[in-house]
Amino acid sequence: MSKCDTLTAKKILLVDDDTDLLELLSIRLSAAGFETITTNSAEAAINCLDLTRPHLVISDMQMSGLDGMALFEHIHRTNPTLPVIILTAYGTIPDAVNAVQRGIFGYLTKPYDPKTLLDQVDQALRLSCTNSVNDQTEASWRKTIITQSAEVEDLLTKVELVADGDASVLLNGESGVGKELFARAIHQASKRANQPFVTINCAAIPEQLLESELFGHVKGAFTGAIRDHKGLFQLAEGGTLFLDEIGDMPLLLQVKLLHALQERVIRPVGSMQTVPINVRIISATHRDLKEGIAEGVFREDLYYRLYVVGLTIPSLTQRREDIPLLANHFLRLFANKYEKNINGFAPEAINFLLSAAWPGNVRQLMNVIEQSVVLCAVQIIPYDLVYDAMHKEETQLISFEEARRQFERDYLVRLLKITSGNVTQAAKLAKRNRTEFYKLLQRHQLDFTLYKQQEKLKGAYS
Repeated sequence: MSKCDTLTAKKILLVDDDTDLLELLSIRLSAAGFETITTNSAEAAINCLDLTRPHLVISDMQMSGLDGMALFEHIHRTNPTLPVIILTAYGTIPDAVNAVQRGIFGYLTKPYDPKTLLDQVDQALRLSCTNSVNDQTEASWRKTIITQSAEVEDLLTKVELVADGDASVLLNGESGVGKELFARAIHQASKRANQPFVTINCAAIPEQLLESELFGHVKGAFTGAIRDHKGLFQLAEGGTLFLDEIGDMPLLLQVKLLHALQERVIRPVGSMQTVPINVRIISATHRDLKEGIAEGVFREDLYYRLYVVGLTIPSLTQRREDIPLLANHFLRLFANKYEKNINGFAPEAINFLLSAAWPGNVRQLMNVIEQSVVLCAVQIIPYDLVYDAMHKEETQLISFEEARRQFERDYLVRLLKITSGNVTQAAKLAKRNRTEFYKLLQRHQLDFTLYKQQEKLKGAYS
């Protein structure tokens, strides 16, 4: 058995419409330490793959309904990293060559030699299960990602394959899906696991400070630079630098980042000397960078430097089967944090969580559970608490139209205060004609005469 099988039994999906042969194959593989799932048709296997993700598929070629090659084609389209071994009683050398050329891992004729089969299984699992730095690292990196979603399992397989090299990785996904969590998983599964993992949010730091944060600066480089300062590239030396929200990086810094990635050197602000770097770059964004390229706000050459490998993290609504798992995980986490004796959710609460829209994804789910735990006074979180917490979350993120309406009203109120209700002056400041300005006041139900009265009252008490 391969090294990656020593930690947990690897899961193999078996497909054959001959129930006796299916049972015999299952017994042999189970005796060798593998976990087997059996299905008697390709159609059933496809349904099974919607619910769980094995590490290997072994299928008969000739079956009623879809045959083994049709099953392989489906798997190859949806999960190209999942190896497939075909068993057939009608094998010929041309058939075997054709199957391997199309991407099938192995092709064995019945009756098969058990040792040959196990050798092929072992080789397939070695290919699909990248060995990490050590057993402890290999076991730990997956534990941080809680899932029973087949889609996320596919993604984790890709994470394991990507982690083995040093290629730059670009993570795409909506806000709150856990892009940093997956970036850490890539780092922890890689040969750099024992070196630093350094993260920076490119949207959270002002442009004038971002360059110094990334590349460092020398003493006297600018006002307030009283000592040399190492940037994040240097702090991440030998490890991984995670550039979150890379789509918000200013164009000038994009040029400097591109140079650093191409030349593998950086130049601290104010220095004439370059510093060599050995850092793996993982970046993430919720934006469509190709749109950014078309709009001229993101460099195409930098995009292709960052997008050597691209991974898309599914939204929470695309992995709804994970909601109860995540909700209970957060429940245990926050019950312990706030020292609450809470054991679970009412069925109505779980049903509500499963059907909610979750625009904020896993981050929003975590916030809803934390609020529910804080306010819960019984052992089971009821529906009402979850509903109220969810409603509060939704009101925190208003629509664009509502945000614009609020801004307009606040802006008009400020103008009326500044001009003491003088509509002519207010309209001039707003660069609008009086008729249009009156319409704006009516839309927001603002009475300009009240602001004139306010000025008179201020004068009376002065």
